Amino acid sequence: MERRRVIIMGAAGRDFHNFNVYFRDNEQYEVVAFTATQIPDIEGRVYPPELAGRLYPAGIPIVAEEELVNLITKYAVDEVIFAYSDVPHEYVMHKASMALAAGADYRLMGPRHTQIASSKPVVSIGAVRTGSGKSQTTRRVSDILRGLGYRVAVIRHPMPYGDLASQAVQRFADYADLDHHRVTIEEREEYEPHIDRGVIVYAGVDYERILRQAEQEADIILWDGGNNDLPFYRSDLHIVVADPHRPGHELRYHPGEANLRMADVVVINKVDTANLDDIETVRRNVRTLAPAAIVVEGASPITVDDPAAIRGKRVLVVEDGPTLTHGEMTYGAGVVAARRFGAAEIIDPRPYAVGSIAETFAKYPGTGALLPAMGYGEKQAADLEATIRAVPADMVIIGTPIDLTRVITIDKPYQRIRYELQEIGAPTLADILTAKFGKKA
Repeated sequence: MERRRVIIMGAAGRDFHNFNVYFRDNEQYEVVAFTATQIPDIEGRVYPPELAGRLYPAGIPIVAEEELVNLITKYAVDEVIFAYSDVPHEYVMHKASMALAAGADYRLMGPRHTQIASSKPVVSIGAVRTGSGKSQTTRRVSDILRGLGYRVAVIRHPMPYGDLASQAVQRFADYADLDHHRVTIEEREEYEPHIDRGVIVYAGVDYERILRQAEQEADIILWDGGNNDLPFYRSDLHIVVADPHRPGHELRYHPGEANLRMADVVVINKVDTANLDDIETVRRNVRTLAPAAIVVEGASPITVDDPAAIRGKRVLVVEDGPTLTHGEMTYGAGVVAARRFGAAEIIDPRPYAVGSIAETFAKYPGTGALLPAMGYGEKQAADLEATIRAVPADMVIIGTPIDLTRVITIDKPYQRIRYELQEIGAPTLADILTAKFGKKA
């Protein structure tokens, strides 16, 4: 039987996972290419034969998404798989129209064919949008489970931007592991807070192998889902975070709406800083789409080492990169801190941006007067450092969850902003997790 020719559209995450679990050894299909977007410089590479398996001795090319229509024609492609996340529903269907007009079928793959079963209980944390507060929710769940006596291993949604074969299975127990694997700023933002708590983090490319290794040193697997993607593992408890600063987005983005519909627990975060009408909009949408879900309301209060140092200063605010770019937020914890603690001015970094940082602002013109902590590679990190150096600020406010000075040199005084999830009222996540798992005997 002739194999169906397939292109998988992705961003170095869900695309590779779908291939690994469904297509890699499937003789009914021939994956002719991955297309890549969202991640700088990911295209032009090859998904290596060590990961691609026996059907692909030369590996699989990774090309820019702009080549999609040409590739469909060139290879007489039968089927296009859409496999990335945090995009509007309309965007998904525009891509569908391109594929259909070029003659290919168009497909979204769901949990039944892409989730892996674990021998250990799995708690998954997802979100309706990037920047909703998933990371601090994951940290809170980790603290609770360890307080109940369980060994927890965190498995993080993939961010493989380097040598894919060497990144198949990555284990992070300390900062030396971060340095060894030469992780990006984005990866550090997710890994460091867990490591600081003494929690081991896994990530990489082959999530079957990652899971089997993590199971050897954990009682409970904690899936830390990135970019509001669906969990790679079958969950015993699926927790989804919603953001009332972007009311209605829980209905309009893929796969955020699917995440919400699948939720066992919904955390409506940031209720301390959101508009009451917007909070009620999210509550109403949660009741409609996930009527059986337990709803927890929470805040992400910020702390700073020396609030008085901010008062009266002209500041540059550096925020989490993905939250500002495809997450479409125009402010974050750093901006909140600057306003709350009396900064005289938030300086717009855009006139001073260099290299890939200037390109980021051009691609995402709605970012606003703050600097996304983009650092997908050494070149971009160097551009970030140069941009900070060029901005005439008295102080830098770092709103990312990492010590940015471990990665780049900051030539100005700075203050780090920290934030953790704090439930408001009842039930709490502790109530829910204790009822679900009890204390470890």
